[in-house]
Amino acid sequence: MKIAVVTILPDMFSIMFDHGVSGRAIKRGLVNLAVFNPRDFTKDIHRTVDSRPYGGGPGMIMMVEPLKKAVAAARSWVSESDTSVVYLSPQGQLLCHSFMEKSAKRKGLILVAGRFEGVDERFVRLEVDEEWSIGDYVLSGGELAAMVVSDAIIRLIPGALGHEDAAVQDSFSSGMLEHPQYARPSIFGGLKVPEVLLSGDHDRIKNWRKRQSLMRTRSRRPDLFASLSLSEEQRNLILKENNDI
Repeated sequence: MKIAVVTILPDMFSIMFDHGVSGRAIKRGLVNLAVFNPRDFTKDIHRTVDSRPYGGGPGMIMMVEPLKKAVAAARSWVSESDTSVVYLSPQGQLLCHSFMEKSAKRKGLILVAGRFEGVDERFVRLEVDEEWSIGDYVLSGGELAAMVVSDAIIRLIPGALGHEDAAVQDSFSSGMLEHPQYARPSIFGGLKVPEVLLSGDHDRIKNWRKRQSLMRTRSRRPDLFASLSLSEEQRNLILKENNDI
């Protein structure tokens, strides 16, 4: 997969190349990531990419031409017919795990990170295929959103994680929140690891985790829980007490 990011702050993305799951996946060739700076496609000495908005108002707006040329360069680099140009915007489609799973199967993706008070609407109409949002709030720019999207996608690419089942067991992968996790030591601050996890009984542990996932989703995300189609096994797990598992 190839991911191109259009941004006027390319140095921010060094963290994607040098650290964590994304860095390892890039080094192993599982994904290619590149950044394209609209300032590199300007003609004036100041490398201007923004202008005052017509009609007045605070702040500056990113101009069409530098963005359009940067996207053209990104398209040439990605060189995949099914590549989509995505503008990260609070007005876009709110993302979820299942959408990220589908996006991870794409061959190419161009993420546009806006700055200032936004981008010229003509750029959106001429170049953008989709608008995505990571939440109902506003950031200072689209770079952090582009990193969030890139990381969420990269970790779903086969081989990106250390364990092949790691992504499958994440929160939302099954439509529910993940069960509680515990590490060594077995007692800390007077709190003990649940006995079932120390039992060595894999069937009990599996059922305990399933029940905890169900109960945590019902408690913390009733909206998600309401959308579930529970199996008979899941309904029975909810009715059981913890010590019955």
